[in-house]
Order: sequence, then C-alpha cells, then structure tokens
Amino acid sequence: MNHVSPTTVSPNTGIDPVARARDLGPQIAAAADEIERSQTIPEPLLTHIHNARLARILLPRSVGGDELDPWTYLHAIEEISRHDGSVGWNLFVANSAALIAPFIPLETAQEIFADPRAWISWGPPNQYKAQAVPGGYRVTGEWHFASGSRQANWLGAHCPVIEPDGSLRLNRFGRTTIRTLLFRKEHTQPIEDWNTIGMRGTASEGYRVTGLFVPEAFSGTREDPALRRDPGPLYAFTMPGLYAVGVAGVAFGIARAMLDEFIALAAEKTPRGLQRLADSPVVQADVARREASLGSARAWLVEILKDVWASAGDIAPIGLNARVRVRLGCAHAIAAAIEVADYVFKAAGTSAIFRGTAFERRFRDIHTLSQQIQSRDSHFEAVGRAMFNGDPDGLFL
Repeated sequence: MNHVSPTTVSPNTGIDPVARARDLGPQIAAAADEIERSQTIPEPLLTHIHNARLARILLPRSVGGDELDPWTYLHAIEEISRHDGSVGWNLFVANSAALIAPFIPLETAQEIFADPRAWISWGPPNQYKAQAVPGGYRVTGEWHFASGSRQANWLGAHCPVIEPDGSLRLNRFGRTTIRTLLFRKEHTQPIEDWNTIGMRGTASEGYRVTGLFVPEAFSGTREDPALRRDPGPLYAFTMPGLYAVGVAGVAFGIARAMLDEFIALAAEKTPRGLQRLADSPVVQADVARREASLGSARAWLVEILKDVWASAGDIAPIGLNARVRVRLGCAHAIAAAIEVADYVFKAAGTSAIFRGTAFERRFRDIHTLSQQIQSRDSHFEAVGRAMFNGDPDGLFL
C-alpha cells in the first residue's frame, strides 16, 4: 500500500528528512545482512545517512541542526525502520542524544556539532558516580546499552555527582541531580557484549572509563527546564516523551514492513490442503483489522503530537495532561505494532521461520524492542494513575 506522510522541510537546509529516508531505503535494505553480521552501519551508507542529516532532525538550529517537529521525526524514523530496524533504532538514539545540546554551553555544542558526522551515544544511568573536582568531574565506571556506539564519535555518562565534601549534589527540586558528561570515544574502552536475538545491528554494547577528567563545559543536566538554552515547542516536550516517539517510529516501521510483506505473500501462497491465503475470508478480515489497528494508532499519535505542539510554549515544559497524552499515544502505538508483527509471523506459517526471509529478522527485532523501557506495559499503569491522581511522584512521562 502507498502510505504518504505529511512532512516538514528543514528551514536551515530545505531538506525533507522523510523523503531523504525514503530515497535511502533501497541502500539500507541492501546492507541489512551486513549490518546484522558486522553490527555496524557500513560505508558508503553511513556517509549517505550523514549527508541526509538523519541524525540531526531534533538537533537545535543554533548548532546546525534541523529542529523539526516530532511527527516529522516519527515519520522519518518509521521510513528508515521499514528497511532495517537497527538503523532506525540507532538514528532514534542519535537524535535523542542530540537533545542534550540545549543543556550544555553553546560553545561546547558548537564544537561537537561543527563536525557534520557528530554522533553521541550513551547508556542509561546506573550505580556509578562522578566526583566533582576543580574545573569539572572525574569519573570511573562502565555503561551499557549504548546503541549506535560504533558509529558515535562522542559518548556520555549520566551520573549522580559527589561533592568534594562527600555529599550528593541535589538539584533545585531537592532531588539527587543526574549530570551528563560528554567525552570523545577514544577516551573509552569498548565492552563488546551485544549478543542478542534481535536488533543486533545496533551494537548496543558497553564502554568503560577509568579516572577520566571531564571539563565542566562538557557537561549538563537535562532535568531542569529552566537550564534550557534554546526556546521553542520541540524542547518543551519531555525527553522521555521524545524517546518514546522514536521507539514508536521504529515499531511502526517494522510492523508496516511485515504487514506489507505478508500481503504480498498471501497473494502467492497456498498452504497444503487450503485455499490461497489471499482468498481466505479469515485472512482478508484479519489483515483489514491489522491495517486499521496500525493506521489508527499512527494517526492518533500524530494527532496528539500536533495538538501538544500547537499549545506548547517557548520556555515552559508541557504540562501533565500533555505528557500523559504523549505517553499514552506512544505506549498504544508500540503495543499495536507488536500485535501486528505477532499476527503476521503466525499467519505466514513456515514462510516466516527461515533465516533470510522477510519476516524472521523483523520478528526478532520487534521483540527485542518490546523489552526496552519505552515498551513497558507499566506505562499504561502510570498514565492511568496520573489521570486519576495527578503526578505527585514525578512519574516517567
């Protein structure tokens, strides 16, 4: 089916990221086996991705980014993920990491992103802490799940900070602050531990630093909106919300590709003892239901993102109701995509079980995605609790 998406063109460059992603689709698909095997994005595809600015969709214009709206971002990540989930995932993570730019000094962000191939990767916060020292921080530790780290030239560490007197640094809300430290990848030791069933091409592996000094200027905290340098509705969205949009885009792309491949298969396949799949009323009805499920989840999420964007201010973060809507739209989108993928895998029968088919890697990829924090079923609980009780505990929305 032909799925035409409304898009926004970058005012900086005139580039339409969805069209660029669509143009790169055949190259991404052709490299998918190598990406799975080598766990990296090969050349010249990586250069073409940088030339298309697909890692700069959410980067502020103040440092050479495109700073586009979240539904255009969603469509671009979806289009990439139709051809390879790992590439879509890595670009979702690269764009998410670029959201640190409004929270670090302008000169630092300009230094990092003056390189057109700048790419930041990092793992989530863990038990390791940074020691405050004169002029910056000293840090020892290791972080994992750093998707795209093999393409990255900068890595980061999210750390609580120990003050010189031994106390934990608190933010203005009275909570332990988490500071993001940025450093060049050559200062780290890789930990090659990404031996998973799916999303193998993301190489979401670990890295280690020992006694590394990070200057104050190469750090920032994402938890306080008052510290944000760049105004505008994009950065009024919460970072967890934009992370969830990226995961939804990857899930949509994988499920969309699987459903399209099944429709093509059904036109050709006649299982033993049965009629052609495409002639079965059960298959016809099931495919129609999945088409409606995927399309309605996508349309609803886009509607939410546009509504929230229209009401977002330049400085203040979006309010609780908007955060709840974004989280619920993303959680529903991810769940709907996984359900469609499960249906396709079952309905395709033995055509789905062999390596190299149009289904098996996508099935492994979407079920690896389903285990990630943005795909938790508990997000529905958090949304429901906030709908009834507000957000007294700062829920992950």
